[in-house]
Amino acid sequence: MRLAFSWLTVLPVRVDRVDAAAGRTAIAVAPVVGLVLSGIAVLALFTMDALGMPGLLAGLLTVGLLAALTRGMHLDGLADTADGFGCYGPPERALAVMRDGGCGPFAVITLVVVIGVQASALGAVVPDRWGAVPLAVVAGRAAFVLACRRGVPAARPEGLGALVAGSQRPGVAAAWWLGLAAAGALAMWEWWWLGILAVGLAAATVLVLVWHARHRFGGVTGDVLGAAGELATTAVLAVCTIS
Repeated sequence: MRLAFSWLTVLPVRVDRVDAAAGRTAIAVAPVVGLVLSGIAVLALFTMDALGMPGLLAGLLTVGLLAALTRGMHLDGLADTADGFGCYGPPERALAVMRDGGCGPFAVITLVVVIGVQASALGAVVPDRWGAVPLAVVAGRAAFVLACRRGVPAARPEGLGALVAGSQRPGVAAAWWLGLAAAGALAMWEWWWLGILAVGLAAATVLVLVWHARHRFGGVTGDVLGAAGELATTAVLAVCTIS
């Protein structure tokens, strides 16, 4: 659990060891980190709403807050993955582009769309559908479990992807996502079917992303995990705004 908070937040958590066993457990409990982050996000949104702040502005500030609390790692991973998918050449070329760290046109467009969708959706779901916020943030961390399920290889022999790829039992991933589906129905209450649909779409998005990463890169990397988290969060928030 300490490793999960050390990896996924800015909290100065001391970690005694980082190995395959610790990494496997850290990914398995990553949704708990999402639950803590979502509590902060909900508090921020309700405070801004109580102050009469416009929804879009409150949503954008909340996206910025979550990015700050996570060092912006997931957004960085999303940007690098978009550039890797968008470039020409063999997998080695795509991985080199991802490692370069610059932001190409695919990264910029993807970030603008994802941040815009998240911000506008966060502004729209509070206060009537506030349950969508923890559902989305936790789903974003459950995406790591699904992306690291057994059978999914790492694209590189080193890095975060190599440490955690293929580390999760199918039952662990299934338990988290089935639990999220049930939580979605409860969180959305009158719109219970939207909660289930949102979770289902998020899971499908992660599965498609990982499938494409395996074909384009040869497996997953830390950047792909970050992209999976951001896209899952975005999918849940977008669906939960449907009226």
